[in-house]
Amino acid sequence: MPFCQQISGTNYTFNSLIEVMAKASPLRSGDELAGCAAHSDAERAAACWILADLPLTTFLEDPLVPYETDDVTRLIIDSHDQIAFAPISHLTVGGLRNWLLATAATNDCSTVLSAVAPGITPEMAAAVSKIMRNQDLIAVARAITVTTAFRTTIGLPGRIATRLQPNHPTDDPRGIAAATLDGLLLGCGDAVIGINPATDSPRATAALLHLLDDIRLRFDIPMQSCVLSHVTTTLGLMENNVPVDLIFQSIAGTQGTNTSFGVTIPMLLEAAEAGRSLARGTVGNNVMYLETGQGSALFANAHLGTGGIAVDQQTLEARAYAVARVLDPLLVNTVVGFIGPEYLYNGKQIIRAGLEDHFCGKLLGLPMGVDVCYTNHAEADQDDMDVLLTLLGTAGAAFVIAVPGADDVMLGYQSLSFHDILYVRDIIGLRPAPEFELWLRTLGMADVNGRITPIDLAASPLLGLAGSR
Repeated sequence: MPFCQQISGTNYTFNSLIEVMAKASPLRSGDELAGCAAHSDAERAAACWILADLPLTTFLEDPLVPYETDDVTRLIIDSHDQIAFAPISHLTVGGLRNWLLATAATNDCSTVLSAVAPGITPEMAAAVSKIMRNQDLIAVARAITVTTAFRTTIGLPGRIATRLQPNHPTDDPRGIAAATLDGLLLGCGDAVIGINPATDSPRATAALLHLLDDIRLRFDIPMQSCVLSHVTTTLGLMENNVPVDLIFQSIAGTQGTNTSFGVTIPMLLEAAEAGRSLARGTVGNNVMYLETGQGSALFANAHLGTGGIAVDQQTLEARAYAVARVLDPLLVNTVVGFIGPEYLYNGKQIIRAGLEDHFCGKLLGLPMGVDVCYTNHAEADQDDMDVLLTLLGTAGAAFVIAVPGADDVMLGYQSLSFHDILYVRDIIGLRPAPEFELWLRTLGMADVNGRITPIDLAASPLLGLAGSR
């Protein structure tokens, strides 16, 4: 069914819901690459106007990706909670925006927003985000509290956790230990200490997991570790009694993209159950760590929807969150600028995408974090990352990722530094996860307000970490 809208005497016609969604999206290079972006600001405004007037029920009746051929669509439709949806079922997309902003301003906003989350589909979340300004995305996301736990509690109001990412080009234990020490001394690592391994070798992954678990036990750190190998590698190691805390996997919003990652939804559900059966957590048992990112479906050439029409990358990203929430994860983050300028061209696009992803994830009930990052050939710099970090801290992000010097020497991209975490915690008044903060205070590394304090490293028990293996 075509959709029509007139602006300033010009008629704009869109042939499908997919086209309306794509052309209502803020400009980004990935949609231009896919050929689905609006050709002008006027056309984009027309699409937004149409989108705002569409009933939310449209997204249940007109799937963007065919139900018959895509298991993510089947998951979205089959698991939709009609009872949770009932309070907002009469609304249009524009009405949902108004309702979200009004609800966010009330005292019991988090309870109300959490209650409707199972009734909101990813496509609804993506649609409403397209007609929201950045401040709208921040205000609503900030009003939502999503908490998860393993050995630390993630997502509490007034706190922001960090993934300490001590990657090394050759997985050298000494280099990883040095980066880990650097991060711990600056109060990072409360979300996870997570290593991207140089290879997916089970032996190498096992060695890294033992290294991280030895550090945890040696210094009695309330933390969880993860080596970001493929889920099948991790499952095999669990069967051999390797100390696995969190199970990692990259996921996406179409069956075809997940197939390119070598995973299926049943496989991921099996992994989550296997991880929970180990019962290694102390304050909770959320065991999955999931990563997503705008552009992954287009990169895998698995971005086409009903009628072979390209679906915009932000909507496909939101669909990945349907896979995530059925797995009840500890952590979910979008690596927002990692794929490159072909998908998010510059700092403005990266900032907008990061806020969209964070908003959609929290709206759908996920403990959402962001890898605030860019590649060296993007039109972005560390000033852009400062802006996005500050906005995410204000918006209540569950966690962000930090690497030594903001430069990941193994993956070859720019992220946040450990010092950037000190900045955002201090400037906004945020604290580490409570269990991790208590450990920092016990070692004299943080004051009563959770701020990192200078210590005499020579007298610190962490000194031994500098000489680890």
